[in-house]
Amino acid sequence: MARRLTWALLVGCVTLSWGVVSAAPRYGLPGLSSAECRPHWCAAGRPARAAYQAIDLLRAADAHGLAPDDYEVDRLEAQAMALAGATTPTPDDLAAFDTALGRSLLRYLSDLSGGRVDPHDVGFHYEAREDRPLAEHLSRAIAEDDLAGAVRAFEPSFAQYRRLKDALARYRALARDLALSPFTDVRRLREGEAYADLPQLARVLRALGDLPGDAAPLESSEVYGGEVLEAVRRFQARHGLEPDGVLGSETFRQLTVPLPLRVRQIELALERLRWLPAAPPGRLVVVNVPAFRLVGFESAGENRPVVQMGVVVGRAARWRTPLFAEDMRYLTFRPYWYPPLSIVRNEILPELLRDPAYLSAQDMEVVAAANDATALPWAQDTAAQLEIGTLRIRQRPGARNALGLVKFVFPNAYDVYLHDTPATGLFARARRDFSHGCIRVEDPLALAEFVLASEAGWTRARIEQAMRGESTLQVDLAVPIPVFIYYTTAIVRADGRIEFYDDIYGLDRALDDALRARTR
Repeated sequence: MARRLTWALLVGCVTLSWGVVSAAPRYGLPGLSSAECRPHWCAAGRPARAAYQAIDLLRAADAHGLAPDDYEVDRLEAQAMALAGATTPTPDDLAAFDTALGRSLLRYLSDLSGGRVDPHDVGFHYEAREDRPLAEHLSRAIAEDDLAGAVRAFEPSFAQYRRLKDALARYRALARDLALSPFTDVRRLREGEAYADLPQLARVLRALGDLPGDAAPLESSEVYGGEVLEAVRRFQARHGLEPDGVLGSETFRQLTVPLPLRVRQIELALERLRWLPAAPPGRLVVVNVPAFRLVGFESAGENRPVVQMGVVVGRAARWRTPLFAEDMRYLTFRPYWYPPLSIVRNEILPELLRDPAYLSAQDMEVVAAANDATALPWAQDTAAQLEIGTLRIRQRPGARNALGLVKFVFPNAYDVYLHDTPATGLFARARRDFSHGCIRVEDPLALAEFVLASEAGWTRARIEQAMRGESTLQVDLAVPIPVFIYYTTAIVRADGRIEFYDDIYGLDRALDDALRARTR
């Protein structure tokens, strides 16, 4: 995978350099024997200008949330200075420097293009990306005197990646600001109540961008309300909380999260974007699980989404929504719902034992697992056959159907899809992990319009007619649409507003542990 230097990449590294790679490298790669190759980082017995450019690029790796220490930049800079000041550098010293710099730059490009951790190790099921010819690209960049261009070519093309880089620089500066000291916690603070630390709260909200810079200063006021209350509402909305303006325990918890931890959330978000498969030209759907949000873009590089809405995702405790990427291939209007065997066993059969009329009340019927053309009558052994799966239950299309009026299918190993829902009241909640793993969408009509925009004849009126018609209808997409089921607790909106969310599945913690283990 692109997350590790492959043997082919390592060979490419040697062809970029000359001399001897004598000791086993720091990164666990095999040692190599001498190779007489043309140097790229040295000229006339001294480090070339390209060498200093490369060191500057490695030094700037932290702008991407990467660690310059991973690329031994201090050692390389010291070597370059020593070689530049030496009377007559030895060929072996020049060769060692040339090779080490090439290896570090290739490692950097590898990390930038595919990430440092295998996503499968931390709960993500993205397919392996094809190895890119890093050495070939680097050699061309050196020849064209455009190393910075090579870096741009290998960083993710998503607009979100660029915005997160900007947010990272901003939050690092905030984390260094000693004036943003903590303020006193209170159990609950409502409008009109006194709060002695109100000026410090206002100072923090202003620094975070929730309180406008031209808001009146609060040097002596202790009464909570006005612009500060509105700023708290904005802060709550950015952190997945009910924007009620009440300073309760959860709002205080979010307000007092140490800023270095926010920096880390942004760094982890950048790492995850490096895992995503390259999106082909055309429309794209992204679901961010902890943000409970779906967005649709005309292309991966677009800054603003065409469609966006809330979603309900799998419960953190039991039925987590899997994280993967697949192509949406069709929609089904007025779908039947076939509850999976686990739901039949654990939820429907117990209800049936308590109330034999349960199936009829829920518009459900029993069908054969092998042939569902005809509904079957209840018999003495029906419950036993449902228990083992030789019979199954389906719910007829209609107002009670758990999938609502349309589902969006991207075939996958997890039997997960996007769908409408009759339980629309859940979208009013800030935290929305209530499903068995599938993803319920807040505005199925808008999503259907987006998905069918390039399909001839599918107007909004026709979509509404299909949703409220009499029969089930499948519509195949002429051009499949990539769907990324994604997970990040830090995102930046097109207007520059950064939002942070709780790590509901514990995957930030898992990734942080994996990255720290990698550097030990």
